[in-house]
Amino acid sequence: MTTPPIGVALVGTGYWGPALARNIANVDATELLHLVDRDASRAEATRDRIAPEALAHDDLARALADPAVHAVAIATPAATHFELAEAALLAGKHALVEKPLAMTEDECARLDGLAEERGLVLMVGHVFLFNAAVTYVKTLIDSGELGDVLYVHSRRVNLGRVQADINALWSFAPHDLSILDYWMGAAPTSIAARGFSYIQDGVEDVVFCTLEYPGGRGAHMHISWLDPRKVREMTVVGSKKMVVFDDVDPQAKVKLYDSSVTTSPAPPTSFADWQVDIRHGDVAIPRLPWVEPLRAEVEHFAACIRDGVPCRTPGRQGRAVTRAILAAQRSLREGGAAVSLS
Repeated sequence: MTTPPIGVALVGTGYWGPALARNIANVDATELLHLVDRDASRAEATRDRIAPEALAHDDLARALADPAVHAVAIATPAATHFELAEAALLAGKHALVEKPLAMTEDECARLDGLAEERGLVLMVGHVFLFNAAVTYVKTLIDSGELGDVLYVHSRRVNLGRVQADINALWSFAPHDLSILDYWMGAAPTSIAARGFSYIQDGVEDVVFCTLEYPGGRGAHMHISWLDPRKVREMTVVGSKKMVVFDDVDPQAKVKLYDSSVTTSPAPPTSFADWQVDIRHGDVAIPRLPWVEPLRAEVEHFAACIRDGVPCRTPGRQGRAVTRAILAAQRSLREGGAAVSLS
C-alpha cells in the first residue's frame, strides 16, 4: 500500500522560498498544499510556476487549520522565524526553518522545547550539511586521513545580495558555522569579530571572525557581500593532508592535497640541526555522487517525520549556531574582543 505524501505549507515565497517550493513539490514523500506570503500575488506567481493545485494566500492561520497539512516550511526574513515557527509547533505541525533558527538563544530554546514536548520534528535549514562535498570532507576528517585538524579558513563573499534587516554576519555565517561545527564535532569555545559598514550605517557589509575550537583548533571566516567575486571556499589544514572545498567549482568541489609540514622530532640544539620537511604531494579530485542539497534536505525532513530518522540539523544545532553568531555580534560591538562560549 502506498504511503500518502506529507502535506506541507510553505511560508515565504521571496528569495529562497521558490527553490524550497520546487523541491517540496518534486519530492515524492512531500506534497505542497499551501503557499503563504504577506504578498499574496507573489505566492500566486510561485504557485502557478511550481504547484498549480496548491492554495496561494496570505493567511497562515488558514494553512495551520488544514488537517491535511502535517508540516510547515519557513523561508521568511530572519526576524520572523521565531513567531512563525512557534505558531506552527503550537498547531501541532512539524517545522523546517531556514537559517538562522531564531535571533536569540532563548527563542531557539523555546522552539526546541516545544518540539520535544509535542513529539514534533524541528529542523533547521543548514543546507550545506546535505552537500555531498561537505559530507565527503567530514569522512576524510573522521577517518584520520588528514591527520589532526589544525585550522580551517573560510571565505564566503560576493557582490550582493545586500540586506537592510540583518548584516553580512547573520546572512552568511550560519552556513560556515554549521559546517565548522559539523567538521569539528563541537561548537567553538570563543569567537572574535571585526566588521565594517560601508553601504549602510550600522549594518556590517564585511566581517572577519576568528574562532577557537576544543583541542587548540582554529578557524577564520571572511564574510562579505561587497566583493567583486563570488567565492564559497573552505580550506581544512591537517597534520598529514589538506583539503579544499570549493562550492563554486562545478567540476572539482573537493581537492585533496597530499601536502604537509613536519619538523625534526628532537629539539634542535643549533640552527643547523633544525630542519623542516615540506612535502608537496599529489592533488586528488574525488568523484562525488551529486544530488541537489536542497532536495536532499527536504527528503531528510520527510524521513525524520515518517520514519523517525534522527535529524541531522535539529533545533539544538540551530541554537548553537545562533549562540555563536550572538557572541560574534557582541565582539563586533566591543571592537573585536574575544567572547567566550565555553
